[in-house]
Amino acid sequence: MQAFTDARDAETPDELWLVEHPPVFTLGQAGKWEHVLLPGEIPVVPVDRGGQVTYHGPGQIVAYPLIDLRRLKLGIRELVCRIEQAIIDTLANWNVEAVRKEGAPGVYVAGAKIAALGLRVRRGCTFHGLAFNVNMDLEPFHRINPCGYQGLAVTQLMDLGGPSSLAEVETELVAQLARQLGLTVQMAPPPVTIGTGAQPLANVSVHV
Repeated sequence: MQAFTDARDAETPDELWLVEHPPVFTLGQAGKWEHVLLPGEIPVVPVDRGGQVTYHGPGQIVAYPLIDLRRLKLGIRELVCRIEQAIIDTLANWNVEAVRKEGAPGVYVAGAKIAALGLRVRRGCTFHGLAFNVNMDLEPFHRINPCGYQGLAVTQLMDLGGPSSLAEVETELVAQLARQLGLTVQMAPPPVTIGTGAQPLANVSVHV
């Protein structure tokens, strides 16, 4: 993401990377180690996104929108709002009512967090992104204060009557993100990942 963002110019198409991470806690730039309670065998990796600590693991869609905000004429707050709305609309496809919370980025169902956001902007372009819980082991969330909130409940789509298939949810999520951002979608080969252990789900080029 960093290399792509540093190398892109005004003509570079935006991309949306979708991956499935092995178990890992990531600690954002504002992250405090005191929110990492009992990580055990799961590694804790400091990263250069915004936000506090969160968990990534199998059964979770992690989506990285690599977007030129200047070209889309969007501010970061508006981008966050649109990403949240895309997740809310994706959940509505399975009759799950979700909301956003003022001052606490992400998407919530009955007070439990189902999707987290953590972004970074460099030279007007975004990287990092969102983590959407679909069909995963939620136990590791008990080892941290999710997003810096003690006792924050976490949920996932499968437990709310939605599908367990990441591919099915991914298709709807990509469509909703494209709609919110006014982009068209062109599927591309998955990116090559080296040394992270992340499994690419898809690489999507999105164009104005």
